[in-house]
Amino acid sequence: MSPVAVIVVTWNSASVLPGFLAALPDGMAGLDWRLVVADNDSADDTVDVLRELAPDATVVQTGRNAGYAAGVNAALGAAGEYGAVLICNPDIRMRQGCAKRLVDGLGDGVGIAVPLLYEEGRDTPHHSLRRESSVLRALGEAVIGNTRAGRFPPLSELVTDPAAYQRPTRADWATGALMAISADCLAACGPWDESFFLYSEETEYCLRARDRGYATRLEPSAEAVHLGGDSQVSPRLWTLLTLNRVRLYRRRHGPLATAAFRTAVLLRETSRAALGRPASRAAAAALARPGALRATPGP
Repeated sequence: MSPVAVIVVTWNSASVLPGFLAALPDGMAGLDWRLVVADNDSADDTVDVLRELAPDATVVQTGRNAGYAAGVNAALGAAGEYGAVLICNPDIRMRQGCAKRLVDGLGDGVGIAVPLLYEEGRDTPHHSLRRESSVLRALGEAVIGNTRAGRFPPLSELVTDPAAYQRPTRADWATGALMAISADCLAACGPWDESFFLYSEETEYCLRARDRGYATRLEPSAEAVHLGGDSQVSPRLWTLLTLNRVRLYRRRHGPLATAAFRTAVLLRETSRAALGRPASRAAAAALARPGALRATPGP
């Protein structure tokens, strides 16, 4: 069997890479694998850390901050032949045997397998499974919040049922911090969509895979710790996340449905801005501007 290509996209990731690399052998136990890293023009010591700690890795330097999807595509292009691909954030810490359990879960209609994700220092898994966006779900999240609404599938994208995280569970899409993708699924879906600079690229890919008959499924026996990002606190990144969420909806629906969805998302961000959340204030202001959805702004 061809090896598993471990794909990582880095951008100023020197502080988190040593932990990722240290956990990699245990996480990949039982598999033949090789590491391919696409670096998006890091200004720190990311490339030097890779050369010192992972001298056998293939490092692709894109020469610019090209975005996450572009980095994935660049790494895939340098990966050679593979039986499956593991796409990882550099702030992931795989637990023992995680990757093999994910790869073993591929097939029989499953094109994408994801693990249980834990936040650092927490014993309960992160709610990483999602339902496809809808106007009603956006309204539900705006009115009662996504965590409470998550108990009612028609009212939230977020899957919060604890039972869903205790068994193999199919979802419309899942958090993209760590996912195994079969070679067949990759061949059927083609490259990742580089028009999404950051955020929604994994959503688009999972939905595209589903459209082509490949499901996304949680494998609860596979576990990893995700150190997390700053989208929840950074107004700039939360704005990008919010705009891309609406842009993706527009791509899959007509103008009237998109207008309703945008209004529902704007209601959510406006209500949270009123509670003093700076990130939502920035997102609401951006979403209300004419032409806000024409292009994806980079960080």
